[in-house]
Amino acid sequence: MQRGYVYYLTEPVGKNFAEDFKPELTPPQMFSLGVFGGVYMRDCNREFPRSWWVKAKLAKDGRDADLNFFKVNASKPLKYWVDRGWINFEHDPRGWFQWYCRYYMGRRIPGYDKIQIKRWKQMVRHIAQLKKNCPRGSFLCRPRQRQALLHWAYDSRKM
Repeated sequence: MQRGYVYYLTEPVGKNFAEDFKPELTPPQMFSLGVFGGVYMRDCNREFPRSWWVKAKLAKDGRDADLNFFKVNASKPLKYWVDRGWINFEHDPRGWFQWYCRYYMGRRIPGYDKIQIKRWKQMVRHIAQLKKNCPRGSFLCRPRQRQALLHWAYDSRKM
């Protein structure tokens, strides 16, 4: 999907995140739990460490909600994100999670990072809804919201 893009890693892997960015899950943890129906970034897996893919739940064909941790589809099509102007084709044509993987690896683009971190922080509304409406640890309560939170590196299994 993206050819000829070059970026530089200026921070150690998994370290020196912005002070207001504290994801609860790493990209490899997310892949092993089951996110995005197993279809996310399968064609660019050489960009990231092999260890990320060892336990990754990847679909053989199209999206498979059964590969998601909560066994539900909680994703919008890429077109949805593009139509709203939430995709930056210059840096991360796949959106927030591609940004997070690269940020986790050590890439930093200060202004752009700030925008993506702001988007991540906006997911707290879903956390508030889970806490208000669901008994703690009840995976059957609002599984789509729980899965969506996993897609944004929040560990909704602990809520």
